[in-house]
Amino acid sequence: MDLQDIQSYMVSYMNEITSTFQKVPGSAMLIRYIQSSYQDDPVRSVIELVLVIFFIRYLLAPSYVTHNNNFVQLTEEEIDDLVDEWQPEPLVSKMTPFEEADSEKNSHYRGVSLSLCPSVKLLFSVLTKRRPSGPKSKLLNGRTVTNLASYNFYNFVGNEHVKESAIQTLRTYGVGPCGPPQFYGTQDVHMKTEADIASCLGTEGCIVYAHAFSTISSVIPAFCKRGDIIVADRASNYSIRKGLQISRSTVKYFEHNNMEDLERVLQKVVKEQAKRPLTRRFIVTEGLSETVGDCVDLPKLIELKRRYKFRLMLDETWSFGVLGRTGRGLTEAQNVDASQIDMLIGSLAGPLCAGVGFCAGSNDVVEHQRITAASYTFSAALPAMLATTASETLNMLQTNPEVLVQCRENIKAMRAQLDPRSDWVHCTSAIDNPIMLLVLKQDIVNSRRLSTEEQERIMQECVDESLANGVLITRLKSMPVYSGSNGKDEEWKLQPALKVCITTGLTKKEIEKAGVVIRHAITKVMTRKTSLGKVAPLIYTCMIDDGRWMMNKGILALELEGRLWKGGDRMAVMYNTGGYVLIWVRVRI
Repeated sequence: MDLQDIQSYMVSYMNEITSTFQKVPGSAMLIRYIQSSYQDDPVRSVIELVLVIFFIRYLLAPSYVTHNNNFVQLTEEEIDDLVDEWQPEPLVSKMTPFEEADSEKNSHYRGVSLSLCPSVKLLFSVLTKRRPSGPKSKLLNGRTVTNLASYNFYNFVGNEHVKESAIQTLRTYGVGPCGPPQFYGTQDVHMKTEADIASCLGTEGCIVYAHAFSTISSVIPAFCKRGDIIVADRASNYSIRKGLQISRSTVKYFEHNNMEDLERVLQKVVKEQAKRPLTRRFIVTEGLSETVGDCVDLPKLIELKRRYKFRLMLDETWSFGVLGRTGRGLTEAQNVDASQIDMLIGSLAGPLCAGVGFCAGSNDVVEHQRITAASYTFSAALPAMLATTASETLNMLQTNPEVLVQCRENIKAMRAQLDPRSDWVHCTSAIDNPIMLLVLKQDIVNSRRLSTEEQERIMQECVDESLANGVLITRLKSMPVYSGSNGKDEEWKLQPALKVCITTGLTKKEIEKAGVVIRHAITKVMTRKTSLGKVAPLIYTCMIDDGRWMMNKGILALELEGRLWKGGDRMAVMYNTGGYVLIWVRVRI
């Protein structure tokens, strides 16, 4: 076959391919595109041809392994041994004996569970037709006690109008929307609640969250990311700390409600970031502190945030519905326009009995959260009956501010019985705060060298003694520190305190009587501690062997009223379990 025959064969073969290709629908369009593309930009045609060849080669190439095979091959026996030796760590650390005893005591309450907010109790009473807990509550043993451990400040839980409104909403909308907001979970009552809160505060917009606790912990990471700067109060509540942790931002702390220290931290941040890329900067604090009970200086705070160009997140969980002439919160109490606060976070789960969390601010701030806030996007919407309850109780508070006046009168009556008249405790809460936090006086703590754990035990004994005399109070629980937190975060520990919640459901005389009971309970516990002396540390630990108490070789000793009792066949041992108890221990040396 000569060259001419080969050329004729190639021409006929190409003509056959071309005729076959032209039978494919759209082939003419593709041919025209290639011709025009080559005429206009031949370089682009070459690049496209290379990409087509690469794509065909990629599809036809055999599969291959990307990871390195140079690893140790374990036998089945070795794998089984490793599985048997593996000991999983518990998700939650074991409770201490003190925490277990405290948990058992809380199980004796009926209708006054300290773990349930009033909104949950109201919902439970609507669904079960049970009477919700009020100022007077019944325990499992049948005793009726004065309930000063609930956030039901205005007794809205027992309000028949609120209850009837919730029942009507339940019959119309059902129990819950069973869907996330922005999809099929949003209902008209939700939008009405948002409008009511925004109108009450005087802001452009408002967004409602289904759970109050997760509101601030979702708002913070919605705006703050890695590399951003957050300046937070060192005494921030647990929900704020979880938000700081989730945001992964750089967190700087300032001393609690200390505006001078805040300015020092802001100056330091501005100086450090002067030559670095611009980042978002936020100040996060509480209007009414959950752990201390006092108020922040809001006008000074706004002045500093403007001077140093920071955005402000103000958590009014405990001040909204409490402070101000009509309960609008710290902004009303200190005569500050709410629009000057970038993000105003609050809760209606306490005195307003609705379980609602909200964030008010500009429309841009609100709409941003509808897509980026985790607990809003990935949670079921608020039950319609609680949205209605929020609007009802908020309207009742606005139209009837006399309940605020009555509550503050009861606060004054309780303070008169406790703070100036007690030799052992003083109140750290603001004057208008219905949650009175009573901490041991500093000279008492110093003179007795009381650790945080010992103070917690004392407070629990005061709670028990008060309950034994017919008054139910609670105490401020210690805040867990999350793993991976920095050392500065762990330095601050809240001081154990008694928590006394004032309510308008009791008369002034009943409040005064309860105050006397609490004061006497504190005095009884503290004087009992003084008379019993001090327990020395155990020299050797005790253990159980064959059902009998044994002790490693040595002497167990304690100091009781100045005398030293040493071991022998039998020995008196004083063991502290929140109170001093004498027990006998058989010792073998």
